Amino acid sequence: MNPAIADLRQDYKLHALLEADANPDPIVQFQTWFDGAVAAQLPEPNAMTIATATPDGIPSARVVLLKGFDDRGFVFFTNYDSHKGQELQANPHAALVFLWTELERQVRIQGTVERISAVDSDEYYYSRPAGSRLGAWASVQSQVIADRSVLETRLAQLQTEYPNGDIARPSHWGGFRVVPTLIEFWQGRSSRLHDRLRYQKVEAGWTIDRLSP
Repeated sequence: MNPAIADLRQDYKLHALLEADANPDPIVQFQTWFDGAVAAQLPEPNAMTIATATPDGIPSARVVLLKGFDDRGFVFFTNYDSHKGQELQANPHAALVFLWTELERQVRIQGTVERISAVDSDEYYYSRPAGSRLGAWASVQSQVIADRSVLETRLAQLQTEYPNGDIARPSHWGGFRVVPTLIEFWQGRSSRLHDRLRYQKVEAGWTIDRLSP
């Protein structure tokens, strides 16, 4: 074991997460914590790790950006033909993790996955900068290419054809929604006795349990 890594540690003392202070609705609780991350001016507070798996259980994970959430779930956008897009359509289950290190907080989410409507995907697509709209066409996400010039040449061609980025959303690009069945809020505490509150979806709403750290 590398002692330089093994000796890295930090004692967490900023906040607590007690049942009396937690909102019974995990979406409201997430909104409170997300607003706190934004107010603290954390870099990309909407960055989240999403883990997917093939139908036979081979996992993969990467960081994407949350673009919206409400009672229905957590939304992000991608190329449907990408590695994660194909996995999500073959095995529509995912896990999300938000880590806000400066606040000593983590949120873990598990749930099923569904495509959002074409109307909602259009709305977000047309709100993006022109370069991002063209980028959705220029990139065959997750596919092998010879070198970066392939992307740059394709983007230059698109910029010539559509100087204002006025091009329809590609059918292979759009949003997914992770519909949560479990949401866990983790607050770092001293001596590694962290607070963990787990919300689980039931027919009547949500149950809340405290987990040992």
